[in-house]
Amino acid sequence: MEKSIKIPGPDHPITLEPNPARITVTVAGRIIADTREALTLREAAYPAVQYIPLKDVDVSLLERTDHATYCPYKGDCGYYSIPLGGARSINAVWTYTAPYAAVAAIKDYVAFYPDRVDSLEQHPVA
Repeated sequence: MEKSIKIPGPDHPITLEPNPARITVTVAGRIIADTREALTLREAAYPAVQYIPLKDVDVSLLERTDHATYCPYKGDCGYYSIPLGGARSINAVWTYTAPYAAVAAIKDYVAFYPDRVDSLEQHPVA
């Protein structure tokens, strides 16, 4: 089955911009991610999502899963669980390893479901 590919536009806008704030993600008292280089992705009417560079994530605390989804605007999406978080943190992290051109900047970045981690905080720029 062929996957449809859609281009963001007025009916389904997607924007990406650097977020100057410090973003931290914690689970079970451990810092999973800590960055000042997040990208904020805004898509249509969905809540904004913080994409964090993999280099700023403690990947030793993540475990790749077989779960996968597809977005016609962004591409194939893979997932990680955070074993420290137990059942709540299954498939808590997602990534587009080969994102479509419109969102190519999120390659080598991950995003976290806020309700599957203990905290996902934006610390204001001083």
